[in-house]
Amino acid sequence: MSIDRLQRVDSLLKRVIAEGMFTIMQGDSIAPGLITVTGVHCGKDLRDATVTVSVFGDDATKERALQHLKHNAKRFQTLINREVRMKFTPRLLFKLDLSLEKGDEVLAILDRL
Repeated sequence: MSIDRLQRVDSLLKRVIAEGMFTIMQGDSIAPGLITVTGVHCGKDLRDATVTVSVFGDDATKERALQHLKHNAKRFQTLINREVRMKFTPRLLFKLDLSLEKGDEVLAILDRL
């Protein structure tokens, strides 16, 4: 599969997951507004996808949000199956994206200099 096509699939899955966040996570103890989908990276065979998310809050909130996302992974896969026409619906693996926090730390260091 070409790189361009894989990037388009990643972008489409990112949009579908982000838009479905409010309907799927509605009623959970973690507000879906605290979670941002920062990226989706599918494997070349499109059977697995890693979803990176950024969560606003302390470490305990981030862990709870990640557990809720993992718990609702099947519901997200059902949404993808319904919204996107694909031969295989990828299995979703959610991971925290700490790059925004690291970027804030670098900017804070630069401000101090």
